Amino acid sequence: MLLPFLLALHAVVAALLPPLARVLGTRVFVVACLPPALTALWVLAHAPDVVAGQPVTSAVTWVPALDINLEFRVDALTLAMVLLVSGVGAVIFGYCARYFHTGERGLGRLSAVLVLFAGAMLGVVSTDNLFALYVFWELTSITSFLLIGHDDRKEHARRAALQSLVTTAGFGLPMLVGFILLGQIGGSFRISTLVADPPVGDPLLPVALVLVLAGAFAKSAQVPLHYWLPGAMIAPTPVSAYLHAAAMVKGGVYLVARLAPGFAEVDPWRALVLTFGMATMVVGGWRALRQDDLKLLLAYGTVSQLGFLTLLAGTGTQVAATATIGVLLAHGFFKSALFLTVGVIDHQTGTRSIAALSGIGRRMPVVAGAATLAAASMAGLPPLLGFVGKEAALEAYLPGGDPATALPSGAAAVVLVGVVLASVLTVGYSARFVWGAFSTKDTVAERRVPRPAAAFVAAPVSLAVLSLAAGVLPFAVDPVAQGYAAAFDTSGEPYHLALWHGLTPALGLSALVLVAGALLFHRRVTVARVQQALSRWPDADRGYHGVVHAIYVVALRVTRLLQSGSLPVYLGVILATLLALPGARLVMALASGDVAPPGAGGNELRFWNTPLEGVVALLIVVTAVATVREHRRFPALILVSAMGFGVAGLFVLYGAPDLALTLVLVETLTTIILVFVLRRLPATFGTRPDGWAKRLTVLLCAAAGTFIAVSLWLMTAARTDPPVSLGYTSLAREAGGDNLVNMILADFRALDTFGEVVVLATAAVAVTSLVLLRRSRVVEETDPGPDETEEERAGARTGEGERT
Repeated sequence: MLLPFLLALHAVVAALLPPLARVLGTRVFVVACLPPALTALWVLAHAPDVVAGQPVTSAVTWVPALDINLEFRVDALTLAMVLLVSGVGAVIFGYCARYFHTGERGLGRLSAVLVLFAGAMLGVVSTDNLFALYVFWELTSITSFLLIGHDDRKEHARRAALQSLVTTAGFGLPMLVGFILLGQIGGSFRISTLVADPPVGDPLLPVALVLVLAGAFAKSAQVPLHYWLPGAMIAPTPVSAYLHAAAMVKGGVYLVARLAPGFAEVDPWRALVLTFGMATMVVGGWRALRQDDLKLLLAYGTVSQLGFLTLLAGTGTQVAATATIGVLLAHGFFKSALFLTVGVIDHQTGTRSIAALSGIGRRMPVVAGAATLAAASMAGLPPLLGFVGKEAALEAYLPGGDPATALPSGAAAVVLVGVVLASVLTVGYSARFVWGAFSTKDTVAERRVPRPAAAFVAAPVSLAVLSLAAGVLPFAVDPVAQGYAAAFDTSGEPYHLALWHGLTPALGLSALVLVAGALLFHRRVTVARVQQALSRWPDADRGYHGVVHAIYVVALRVTRLLQSGSLPVYLGVILATLLALPGARLVMALASGDVAPPGAGGNELRFWNTPLEGVVALLIVVTAVATVREHRRFPALILVSAMGFGVAGLFVLYGAPDLALTLVLVETLTTIILVFVLRRLPATFGTRPDGWAKRLTVLLCAAAGTFIAVSLWLMTAARTDPPVSLGYTSLAREAGGDNLVNMILADFRALDTFGEVVVLATAAVAVTSLVLLRRSRVVEETDPGPDETEEERAGARTGEGERT
């Protein structure tokens, strides 16, 4: 039960941070470190059991009526993700204490939202229930929206935050539908159960998987939904380091990796994952080569790496799964270090532009060394963890590299070519980052910048060193990879993460990638010219704005058509929808014999139980027809009230005096209120519709009335079980009440009654506010100003009346 406690701790600390920020200033981030740091320590303490195949589980009852529980499960994949979400998150939070200054606007809010985001991500990667995963998933979308738009004074920040929210949350809705389908056809909403026993063969399974992958692709910025991630770079650099290197964008990769053991063999899983993953790798790497802003360079590099991770996570083989853990951890370490390095450079120099930086390496040698290590890991140079992971990835798609692979040889060859091409681009933009940030350029004047404090550079240095240590000692990471890869079928000896596998084809491809990438960087001027010539390629960001604008135009036209301000039109649309959907289904059911018409099937069709009911019904019908034919407002109101009193009479005949009394009071109060309203309205109604409009209105109302009458009859005639209300008498006595109706309203349906009371109270407040606002305006208009005479006010009122 400790994991739910850690989640609650995130929420409690987040609530305390805003007031603490006013006292502690930037040191509030030290307090913010506590929940993720404790979580990382807790999961490391359980790591030996987890990698040995003994997951840590816990559960909290959430909605027992629907069998929905907050179930948590920490296995090898969750262990790797928690190390990134909480471990790297704690390092970044500590970095924030030196990055931000005490006068930073919204410091308490920023720290609180960061901790809430960390808690939401922890919930995403640890929950074992699809509904709980969706809740945590959307919490990450909301909190990331707040983090990206932290500086809400900038229009670009607001626009980028909205873009990320629309994309990730918008595609989260079809993902929810996919979750519901998956749980229904699988018979369980527990993720581990579905993966262990997937409902293979069900025709709805491919549909569910496509919907789930749509949400995962949007969260992990897969082409063509990658546009939101570069725009989100408007956020503060530590936020970018956390969201787009260690946490948020890994959510989609995690979901693909979580479901792959059970569903990778189901079409069209592999086709979608491999296609979109390869396209994202290449597009992101190509775009990264042309960026002048260091942060945007890393952003497009992140897009490329996310495509790589999605490709590996969704392949569904033992070697690819092993590579997934290696690349996942390597990317979290080196990309976080690089983002934090950019934050140091920007903080000390005031710019992130490659064209404006020169000689920074001599001014900040420690930062340059850490960034070079991290960039080397990103490029896949030994002996760093990035090299170890990329070796495994190349091995996964080599002919014979993975004996258990289900990929056809042609498809494996295409994927291998895509991985090699993307890796060459990665080497190219990695070299461009180091050169652009730290080299001395003859065409740019050197900047004299102060050296950063040791505490400021500690975070990027520690993450870069961690990449080196994990590469030199891959046996520390390999058990986690083997724990996850054990879920996949293997034939032969399983593949292990190692720094040296001998002179293998994968090693030869790695050497080829490094040489080609270095040549690509050396010919960067030529590459820039080619990219300039191809600048007219389709722009995903423009596509997003085009789609949003089209939706806006369609919504505006539909609104103008339907929201015309005419109450008859509104009622007509409601009645037409009622007839088009449930009405059409009822007619089909009656025609096919699925339901028996009134009087059929042995059901007795009674017009009344006592003749008095016929008298009351005749009164209701006569007053209803008279109301429709009446042209004057006041008589129509009296007729409507009489119809309501007739319905109250039916309640009396059926032995419900309490309901009848309630209806009489409501009708009386409504009539009195409407009498006062009618004083402000004309005495008669406007011109009634003639011709086809009148006939259409009569036909629509008659059809709707018939549908409602037949539906009510069928509902009452279809009852087979005794009414629920029969057990209310004994329950009312147990609750200590004598009046059954009062007990139903105040006890059995307490939430409904409370909701109705809230609605009435809200309406009363709104009406009172409007009355007081109107009264204050009248007082202002009649109150003479200091320099205004009574004659001037009278003249003003006269002129106002003439203009009116």
